Amino acid sequence: MNTKVSLAGVELKNPVMTASGTFGSGAEYGEFVDLNRLGAVVTKGVANVPWEGNPTPRVAEVRGGMLNAIGLQNPGIDVFIKRDIPFLRQYDTRIIVNVCGKTREDYLEVAERLGDQPVDLLEINISCPNVKEGGIAFGQDPKAVEAITRAVKDRAKQPVIMKLSPNVTDIGETARAAEAGGADVISLINTLTGMKIDINRRTFALANKTGGMSGPAIKPIAVRMVYQAAQAVKLPIIGMGGIVDWEDALEFIMAGATAVSVGTANFFNPYATVEIVEGIQAFMKEQGVQDIQELIGAVR
Repeated sequence: MNTKVSLAGVELKNPVMTASGTFGSGAEYGEFVDLNRLGAVVTKGVANVPWEGNPTPRVAEVRGGMLNAIGLQNPGIDVFIKRDIPFLRQYDTRIIVNVCGKTREDYLEVAERLGDQPVDLLEINISCPNVKEGGIAFGQDPKAVEAITRAVKDRAKQPVIMKLSPNVTDIGETARAAEAGGADVISLINTLTGMKIDINRRTFALANKTGGMSGPAIKPIAVRMVYQAAQAVKLPIIGMGGIVDWEDALEFIMAGATAVSVGTANFFNPYATVEIVEGIQAFMKEQGVQDIQELIGAVR
């Protein structure tokens, strides 16, 4: 039974990985999860310099999920190279580095710094606000998506994954823009923009007012968008958004995702990723599926 998948020539032992920002860089989950069993670990976002993130409170629970406005807090590329890459290199899993930035130059600097590092793929988070364009996220304008994709591809040594925002009118158009810019892979969806009001304090639950909505409630939207993207482009897709168990993961795979990322589920079930790997294997055995390629894009 074959569960191996390929992303731009990089082979993963199975299609299950972590979602950026929900797993750190693996160390804090080491006592719960055997990282050797995962197809890949996707790191928390890494910037060219340390980011403090947003003021607190910056996490709020909502029905069916959570809102976060962490602000991509991270220690920066220097600490990441010195501390996190050596830790992950101990394990037999692929390393995908999530890259964030506030300007085009920020992304390019990180991509260049990672060029000679032993990491497998770069995932470019284009939901970051572009400070030079009035704070509008790179990923909300197809022309900006194509431009930032092309710029990163020109500098990156590793294959490039563009992580798409769902906060757009037409996800197919965004996916085609990433493909036109030379993306090797796309991943989606990032969080949906949401808000919660604390009625007792008569104020916003998050200091940032709005935050990224994730968790089980967004899964049907995410599956729909992955399907639409799969119909729009020929690139491999990493599907994510509300995956809690192996059945959820298989929905994304059948919609056209080559691999899946598990995010919010890690917070309430740190064993989720390994359980999903086992669940997919059990399903394939029960259904007599010899190769996971039979399931990828099974619905048309």
